[in-house]
Amino acid sequence: MNKVLIYMLRFVKSRQQGRQERRRRQEERHRFFQELYAMGKCPLNYNEKLKSQNELDSSLDLWSRVDVQTCTKWGAPIMWEGTFDPGDFDRHHIQKRTSVALTVFAIGRYLEVYLKEFLKSAEQYFMVELPVTYYIFTDIPEFVPKVKLMKQRHMKVIQVKNQKRWQDISMLRMKTIADFIESHIQHWHQYIFCFDVDQVFVGRFGSEALGETVGLLHAFYYRSHVKDYTYDRNPESAAYMVTGDFYYHAAIFGGTWQGVKNITEFCHQGIMKDKEKNIEALWHDESHLNKYFWLHKPSKVLSPEYCWSTIIGFRFDIRVHRLLWATKFYDILRT
Repeated sequence: MNKVLIYMLRFVKSRQQGRQERRRRQEERHRFFQELYAMGKCPLNYNEKLKSQNELDSSLDLWSRVDVQTCTKWGAPIMWEGTFDPGDFDRHHIQKRTSVALTVFAIGRYLEVYLKEFLKSAEQYFMVELPVTYYIFTDIPEFVPKVKLMKQRHMKVIQVKNQKRWQDISMLRMKTIADFIESHIQHWHQYIFCFDVDQVFVGRFGSEALGETVGLLHAFYYRSHVKDYTYDRNPESAAYMVTGDFYYHAAIFGGTWQGVKNITEFCHQGIMKDKEKNIEALWHDESHLNKYFWLHKPSKVLSPEYCWSTIIGFRFDIRVHRLLWATKFYDILRT
């Protein structure tokens, strides 16, 4: 990282500290009341198992965690520490010779600030028992850091154009992923996970997360009331929602290659419909992702353990951290 960028990051970080302190007091009050909201409960009878075509999901110990919601009303598991045996999932997928694609976009300064730590931590914790290929989409492929990879791990760099606005980068990734699944990924991998780059793995993110379509509960909203979810409320937008089941975080989504292709094509089509009307959804591709999962329920849901923010602080129900938000430098990275 060059000296000018280091100086800029330090300067921005010092400016942020004062604002963060003011926000912290407000957030602490909000979190206090949020803790009082009870999560929903698994609608099954006590000790009843999921009725799933997936025998591993049917074997989950949903009732080992009565403090949280461990399944949805449509019968999908919500993955929490203590509900699954990691070895069972790993053995199953090793036997099935499961291969996983990981996509990540590292555009502009995001590459220099975040990509190396993202990749190094993924090598420690992401699907470590399985073959994984990292597909890195960037505008400056010559700057992609060299990271030592384990056996059966590979990296492919795909050059893409930068965009004038970070919002366009975020939204255009849906079309890019869909196109690349069609041209390449479907021929090599059964599963795919799509990540934001400004995150760091800190614990097991394993094969228990694999499913047909996989959504992630947003760490800031998993104990909020549905009226507080930040869905797009504009009736003119293709992402418009009045209500929903959960609020999903677009920092991570995944599934089989066909499942993710369906997700990304749906989101891209919605974005294009809005663009024709000169509309932009409130939270861009995340708003369209939430609309997709409202209409097409995910087959598996990941708890906030799989993408936690330390800004939230301690929560009794978060027993492990698997992925953490990295420090955000929006003031300079999004300009």
